[in-house]
Amino acid sequence: MERRCVITGLGAVTPLGNTVDEYWDGLRNGVCGIDYITKFDTTDFKVKIAAEVKDFDAEQYMSKKDVKRNDLFAIYGLGAGVQAFEDSGLDMEKEDTDRIGVIVGSGVGGLMTMEEQVQRMTEKGPSRVSPMFITMTIGNMAAANIAIRVGATGMCQEIVTACATSTDCIGAAYRNIKHGYLDACFAGGAEGAICGIGVAGFTNLTALSTEADPKAACKPFDKERNGFVMGDGSGILVLEEMEHALARGAKIYGEVVGYGATGDAYHVTLPDPEGTGAAKAMKMAMEDAGITPEQVSYINAHGTSTHANDAGETKAIKKAMGEETARKIPISSTKSMTGHLLGAAGAIEAIACIKALEQGFLPPTINYHTRDEECDLDYIPNEGREDQSAMYALSNSLGFGGHNGVLCFKKWTGK
Repeated sequence: MERRCVITGLGAVTPLGNTVDEYWDGLRNGVCGIDYITKFDTTDFKVKIAAEVKDFDAEQYMSKKDVKRNDLFAIYGLGAGVQAFEDSGLDMEKEDTDRIGVIVGSGVGGLMTMEEQVQRMTEKGPSRVSPMFITMTIGNMAAANIAIRVGATGMCQEIVTACATSTDCIGAAYRNIKHGYLDACFAGGAEGAICGIGVAGFTNLTALSTEADPKAACKPFDKERNGFVMGDGSGILVLEEMEHALARGAKIYGEVVGYGATGDAYHVTLPDPEGTGAAKAMKMAMEDAGITPEQVSYINAHGTSTHANDAGETKAIKKAMGEETARKIPISSTKSMTGHLLGAAGAIEAIACIKALEQGFLPPTINYHTRDEECDLDYIPNEGREDQSAMYALSNSLGFGGHNGVLCFKKWTGK
């Protein structure tokens, strides 16, 4: 018999705030977390804006020594992981730790450390490269640090699927719990890629918005959209088998009921313009959940604010839901407020879905002003919407390389 998977812990470090409550409050109120880059001198850069994490005190979650020995992505990941652990109320002394796993990914890993240490080697020679260089750059270290910190000795993995990374990590955790391999799992993603080489690389790929005004730069589904905005941070969820959670009296935020994943097999950066793969992933998630398109109350779209993504995703939603039903489903891109957290995007957007169902409030797509005939659905423009009846939400993540991941969440009703 397949087991049910609930969410019992949440942690978030985001451009809108460094706790889940701060993050959710920002989403509810349509706050824009995008501003001018402060991490490096952008004088020679065409793009000067990003969604940085602000005022994060890493020493709340780890020692000064650990801060020095980790790249920023892993620091954010451990911060969110500790939050989720404490929120879950798990007592590891009472648990079989071999039944508790960690599946946390990063799209690009320790990019800031790579940039810094290559520069150091060039200027000062190979003997001056940090002995921690390797462990600081490899992408599995957010997962490893969380496992070490909480004492989880079950499977510890990193899944990397570009911008679908943390959605696929959550999907893998859900399946491991559903099929009996784990009782609980820390799942999500972490990213810290706002640095010179990261911004230059995405700029020269012509993927980033060149808008001068940071508060108007990210405008998903708007006709004037011209690229995405990079973001940093982390989202970590504690997923748990339902009976296990109920037995220990855990607070339950919601339930993961479906997951779908496909590949476009089309292009290394462009999504399939017809949205075929993304539509299949949405259908798979709904079939896994045992629901029809008419039962979907909300979709948190990938919605990057690039021309190709938003047009293709709109087609995908219509294919998955049917045109008539698609027009009735409220959709938003919370990237309009957070920027695009790359490998961590799916995790913070999963948290947005869970909170939306729990609170009966659907967050908006801000900066939506000019209708695009290619993007003609209900994108919850500019102001969020009360909906206490919302029961099921889909969260879409579509990554470079054609990776499509979709999660389906259900409101927790106590049964």
